[in-house]
Amino acid sequence: IPNFANMIREFNNPELAPRNSFHVAQRAARLIEFDRTEDLQELFEKGMPDPWYVLGGGNNVLFTQDYPGTLLTPVAQGIRIVDEQPDCVTVEADAGVEWDDLVKWAVQHELWGLENLSLIPGKVGAAPVQNIGAYGCEVKETIRSVEMCSTDTCNMVILNGEHCGFGYRESVFKHALRGRAVITAVTFSLSRTPRPRVDYGDLARETERLGDPTLHNIREAVCAIRRSKLPDPAAMGNAGSFFRNPTVDRSVAEELRARYPDMPVYPAEEEGKNKLAAGWMIDRAGMKGHIGGRVGVHDRQALVLVNRGGATGGEVLDLAREVQRAVRERFGVEIDMEVNIL
Repeated sequence: IPNFANMIREFNNPELAPRNSFHVAQRAARLIEFDRTEDLQELFEKGMPDPWYVLGGGNNVLFTQDYPGTLLTPVAQGIRIVDEQPDCVTVEADAGVEWDDLVKWAVQHELWGLENLSLIPGKVGAAPVQNIGAYGCEVKETIRSVEMCSTDTCNMVILNGEHCGFGYRESVFKHALRGRAVITAVTFSLSRTPRPRVDYGDLARETERLGDPTLHNIREAVCAIRRSKLPDPAAMGNAGSFFRNPTVDRSVAEELRARYPDMPVYPAEEEGKNKLAAGWMIDRAGMKGHIGGRVGVHDRQALVLVNRGGATGGEVLDLAREVQRAVRERFGVEIDMEVNIL
């Protein structure tokens, strides 16, 4: 039964299937929705029993059992311009805003910087944790700062973008601040100057088909490509990309390229390293489109695992391990899971 005192809503033993994009039917001991930072601070000041976990849109989590502790869900949904300079518009969005709603808002307001990240599922609060990226762009390029509640001190803290430890699908929120911070808002630096970036994959072709590389056309192009390749979580449970693209020593990449001349190899941020395409390797390992009972590997995007109906988190996890094993045996490369397993 929801408790509306102090602007928080508390649910005991809630069903989690509607709250995770895999639609896995587990429960949590307790779930708390909050929309004010003061209420969040108060929860920790009173003493938040372990374990607890922030559950935003549930787009990057796989529940393999009932959660024994408290799930915290930010629900504030404000978007506001907080500063405007000739070529920099600072926009703050609450953690509970749907990510794609923010991208749509920015495009409607003629603000450049987020358009390549259209249609990525999830909430704004999760964007810095994952350093979400697509079509040659990463969200770290636009994040000015992250507002969070430090669970150690119960104080609100503003962390500048350069201190967020951003890397490929990486941030300080996955490491030093894991379990020690709850993100409540994110501030972005966007631009009114057109800065189209359409030189990645199918994007140039699809944008050209729509006309000029305007903000609206780039967004439409990204949405069209994503819809053609990725299953809608509402229709078929999934969490988007389940695996990360692995980073290997350049010598390993060259050796693999000699054996597989058509293997995609990309530069990596680290010196002497290359990034490999996990989806390509999963496909070549014979797992693309593989079906195992109530779960499967998507037939159009090998990075995506799907719940074909009624699957448990354990069944999805077993399939993920089978995919990892197939890639390891074929290429000698380890692909890591991107999804959080609970």
